Amino acid sequence: MIYGGFWVRFVAYLIDAIIIGIASTIIRLAVSLVLGTGLSILTGGGSIVILVISTLISFVAGWLYHAVMESSDKQATFGKQAMGLIVMDTNGYRISFGRATGRYFAKILSGVILYIGFVMIAFTDRKQGLHDMIADTLVVKGDRGALRYGETFG
Repeated sequence: MIYGGFWVRFVAYLIDAIIIGIASTIIRLAVSLVLGTGLSILTGGGSIVILVISTLISFVAGWLYHAVMESSDKQATFGKQAMGLIVMDTNGYRISFGRATGRYFAKILSGVILYIGFVMIAFTDRKQGLHDMIADTLVVKGDRGALRYGETFG
């Protein structure tokens, strides 16, 4: 079993950040157009209400992107897929939407503590960040078809 290490996961994160950034920009533009402020939202203008609404929509979109993709048959976001990574529980099973949601929100904790929760990936035996430990998940190299379903990886 080859665990997804810090740098390969970092590159996957960058790919996902670009995807989410593009989607967020489109969402912000759509919200501003619907609410009548046009392109001003992209240049820092517009009302605070529109900014709050579009930020909330972007946040929800980011959460759903991660939770839906990681709990899907692919078991990975587009960034993780590009890097040949999948997310599974510590018993080798696909994670549920609820567990993927918990893992996503646990990333906030990993970041709030000076990103130590992410740096842990480089130093733990199974390359787990704090959010992985909280959600009882692993990020591994390979695709689901190449792994025996239900194999124990501990």
